[in-house]
Amino acid sequence: MLLDCGRKMEETHINTGSSTNRGCCRMLSSSSTTTSSPPQPPHTSDSPRVAMETYWREVQSIEEEKEGEEEDAEEDERKSMDDMELEETWLMKAGLSSLVMGLSEEEKLPPAEALLSTLTRQQVATVKRRLDNYNETLRKRNRQPIRDVRDIFTQTHNDSADSCHSPPSHYAESAPSRYHSTTKTIRRNTNRARPTLPTSFLEDQVPEQPSPPTHSPAHSPTNTPSLALIPSPQLPPVARARRADWLIRDCPYSEGVAEHKQGGVCWDCLCFHGDNNSDVEFLPAPPSQGLTCIDDLSSSDLTQLGFISHIEVTTFLLTLGIQTKHTRPPRHRTRESGMFSVPLDSLLENDRKKFPEIKVPVVFQKLLCILEQTGLQTEGILRVPGSAARLKYLRRELDRCGGSFDWSSVRQVDAAGLLKLFIRELPTPLLTHTHLYTYRAVLGIPSVVHQVQALQLLSLLLPESHRNTLRALLVFLRKVVSHQDHNRMSLWNVSMVMAPNLFAYHPNGSKHSVTWQQEQMEEAVGGAHLVQLMITHQDLLWTVPNFLLSQVRQFNQVSKQRQFGLTRSNRRWPRRKNDRNQVTDLCEGVIRVHAPLHTKVSMAIQLDAQMRARDVTAHFQCENSPVPRLYEVGGNITERRLHPDCVLLEVYRVNPHCDWLIKP
Repeated sequence: MLLDCGRKMEETHINTGSSTNRGCCRMLSSSSTTTSSPPQPPHTSDSPRVAMETYWREVQSIEEEKEGEEEDAEEDERKSMDDMELEETWLMKAGLSSLVMGLSEEEKLPPAEALLSTLTRQQVATVKRRLDNYNETLRKRNRQPIRDVRDIFTQTHNDSADSCHSPPSHYAESAPSRYHSTTKTIRRNTNRARPTLPTSFLEDQVPEQPSPPTHSPAHSPTNTPSLALIPSPQLPPVARARRADWLIRDCPYSEGVAEHKQGGVCWDCLCFHGDNNSDVEFLPAPPSQGLTCIDDLSSSDLTQLGFISHIEVTTFLLTLGIQTKHTRPPRHRTRESGMFSVPLDSLLENDRKKFPEIKVPVVFQKLLCILEQTGLQTEGILRVPGSAARLKYLRRELDRCGGSFDWSSVRQVDAAGLLKLFIRELPTPLLTHTHLYTYRAVLGIPSVVHQVQALQLLSLLLPESHRNTLRALLVFLRKVVSHQDHNRMSLWNVSMVMAPNLFAYHPNGSKHSVTWQQEQMEEAVGGAHLVQLMITHQDLLWTVPNFLLSQVRQFNQVSKQRQFGLTRSNRRWPRRKNDRNQVTDLCEGVIRVHAPLHTKVSMAIQLDAQMRARDVTAHFQCENSPVPRLYEVGGNITERRLHPDCVLLEVYRVNPHCDWLIKP
């Protein structure tokens, strides 16, 4: 019945031509409004009829699996948040809880001022607008705001006007070193350069006419680190590729699209005008400090990164004229045991009893492994549905047996069905309730380049367990597409199959009405467009843009200033205590590398413009031991793992008082 209805919709879609296409990306579009025209569906060699039939077969399969199961009426109950709850939730997720909850007497460092002092003018304006709305709602309810908005932003403006955004490099002296007792020195002939730090964010002026954004020199693109137990495949060949040079800019995305507010065109839109084909890959362009993957940062820095990314993605969408809708998460039944309908964190907690370093649930990896070993060249992988009755049986057995389940009885078609069932039945969606509507709002952005930028910011906001699981899924889907000559699963076909699993399908309304048919058509094409973007540009999703990393550094720097009670008139940091076994004064451009797991002797190295992280780690490489990595520790960062191709002199200039540590 549903498939027949879908076929009628396909005929209507094909006959009406571009009329349906113009509305396709308002999909999921009840959650977004914009005055700009939505992106067109991607070009594909698959006929519209075949592609849409793929989608409707998947929807029919989902509905068959749900037959006979009890429905929880509360699951479909999605109430919009009121104004106060909406603004309070936003401020909390932006790391500004002190503006909502107030400060405890024991709290010495107000996080609001430290965070706000690192933001750009547009980002500050977004926070101020949210706080104004929150306080206005409180007044309407005859409640007193926790803090006056004028006090907060006046103080932040005064602090940031002088030092917070362009701090001198001489006052951030690191804590006493604890890694070495003696020193061995290696010197090179080099032109010494005086350390400098990134330019001020607040002083950046957006040009009236689009002009090429400035950025640091870039090196050759490299692949991001792969997940444990799931090796990353080689990138499939592409006909052409575009350089994602926005990763290396000091200017936030929201500043780069400021021209759109006045109805103009930004630099990126000019560069990629007429090149909105979403299946052409953007190649990552690492900054001079090296490509920074989100896994390279410490948990403390990731927390600050999440706060700033949350503010930036809201500012970015508002600048582009995109409004997002937020609702309370629906109530789902959550299980604490079994494999299905169990939170990812609970699964990982149980799996780590046997595999301490695991990042993706074992059951998910097992399903991917079966599909990779037996199904990549099978025609219709993921598309051909299995028996609904058998899937229910296998699910019960997996929940009952757990780790003792016999995987040898699972066929390729069973694994595909269980994989999609696992994703759909997560209590918290893989893209999370919090961000799901914002993902959908991305469809209102008119250009692919800005859609990819928004998806990147949203991916950085995902919880670690969801981020790693999504990454494993996208890596697998890229492998499926790379074998499309054998399995007949093109990028668009794969996207059509996965869309109703990642973006929950809710069949509301009469299935015979024209309005319902058009809405479902938009739902199908729009969801597949988002999945296609994530598969194609997945390596960019986990890369931290240069401007975000710089803002994290600024936050840490401001926090240290406040922690040590520094003022503008007295910015002298505590000096290191003298130790006869260590050299405390090094010449400019000289770093001391510590390797406590390899030797007690530290190594002093004279940097030059060619020295990279791999040149240093090569001195500590041993047979039958993990590959050592170089870390930047302290100064204006908590800890960052450096990319092997990272130019160390550039890191030294940005963070001259950090420690340099070798470890696996």
